[in-house]
Amino acid sequence: MANHSIPNKLRLLVINRAKERCEYCLIHQKYSIYSHEIDHIIPMKHGGKTSQENLALSCLACNRHKGSDFATIDLTNNEIVPLFNPRQQKWSEHFKLNNAEIKGLTKIGKGTVRLLQFNTENRLIERQLLIRKNLFDVD
Repeated sequence: MANHSIPNKLRLLVINRAKERCEYCLIHQKYSIYSHEIDHIIPMKHGGKTSQENLALSCLACNRHKGSDFATIDLTNNEIVPLFNPRQQKWSEHFKLNNAEIKGLTKIGKGTVRLLQFNTENRLIERQLLIRKNLFDVD
């Protein structure tokens, strides 16, 4: 969804609440080449509202891979699994950082890691560099 549809006050609330980090992969805005975007967790086309309860800060990579999805298929049993919802779930319960790789701990975590492509080569390299310089943190 285009950013102009989100009131500036609400946009700032989302950015500040997220501490300027992508709420999916946790990369900070200042270490990202492109500006982070406001994501509708449940997309508008599926009835999601432009409200603080349904908005998350997302880096360009996560937002592009997520698109209008809010669920994926668990490849082990073909079950529909919701994606991680930063408003309702805690990151550390669904993911862990293993060196520079983000691992899914639950079906939700695994599905989100796969669909949002957290561990592509470029994203791993970027995370490794930030970790080496103590600029990437999961807390």
